[in-house]
Amino acid sequence: MKEFSKEVYLKWYEDMTMWRRFEDKCRSLYLKQKIRGFLHLYNGQEAIPAGFTHAMDLTKDSMITAYRCHIHPMAMGVDPKRIMAELCGKATGTSGGMGGSMHIFSKEHRFYGGHGIVGGQIPLGAGIAFADKYFDRKAVNICFFGDGAARQGSLHETFNMAMNWKLPVVFVVENNQYAMGTSVKRTANHEDIYKLGLGYEMPCLAVDAMDPEKVAEAAYEAIERARRGDGPTFIEARTYRYRGHSMSDAEPYRSKEEVAIHKNDDPIELVKHRILENGWATEAELETMDNKSRDFVDECIEFMENSPYPEAEKIYEYVYAQENYPFLDKLEN
Repeated sequence: MKEFSKEVYLKWYEDMTMWRRFEDKCRSLYLKQKIRGFLHLYNGQEAIPAGFTHAMDLTKDSMITAYRCHIHPMAMGVDPKRIMAELCGKATGTSGGMGGSMHIFSKEHRFYGGHGIVGGQIPLGAGIAFADKYFDRKAVNICFFGDGAARQGSLHETFNMAMNWKLPVVFVVENNQYAMGTSVKRTANHEDIYKLGLGYEMPCLAVDAMDPEKVAEAAYEAIERARRGDGPTFIEARTYRYRGHSMSDAEPYRSKEEVAIHKNDDPIELVKHRILENGWATEAELETMDNKSRDFVDECIEFMENSPYPEAEKIYEYVYAQENYPFLDKLEN
């Protein structure tokens, strides 16, 4: 794995501060009703995509995740301006403005969503890995899901099949402590979600996911295992989200004091501390990077504002792969 150098840490700091600002701006746009529908923010969990993409081979590995999906594609290389446009339903968005917040997608960067069905992406991640193995691509799929999805039956079916066929996939539960508003402590008689892998003799472990370095180390070992043909690994990435489940969440299930305690482990502050501790940058230089991130997010908003909405006649264009599908004729008649 690439070493954790000065360049890596400065990139992490630049990326993670931009991701945090991007999500904060999304919150503002939602309150202004420029983003409609659902909006699930990622604040606090930034160390996970930072660590994983450090360990991945971005020329061939792929990623799939749930509906909290704005930051993962940025880490994979998708243009944040197009993501912002998609969030606001503009034609320049990653899905032409027709997917919205929960359905960011990029075939070019091998980012396969963005899925609104809880746990729906888990078997799909295994399916991508099956294709990678079938065509001998030497690629690995990283399949993310939340702690709520860990209770879905599809996870167990997928784990069984993935181990049986030794599929090149890394399953990652982003355990941010709450499935919507339900604490992990209330959903099962154990809190160690990673132990679900033991029933399938799948290598499994928990990792401190507020530290991108620890995430990268666990990710690299799992990815290389999959690439060798030794099958999947299940990683429980223990993190914490600072915002509610979605913008409609009033957070009655936790106290402000609890959130404040977890903010003491902020992954961005951890990265900043290590940069300063090693003399890789000064406070002034990091402030310049902060301002750069702020300006770039403003550019994303400007790009979105100057983009058109999709044309109304395109509403059926992406529903069916078959051209002139009979259903469309019935509509016209």
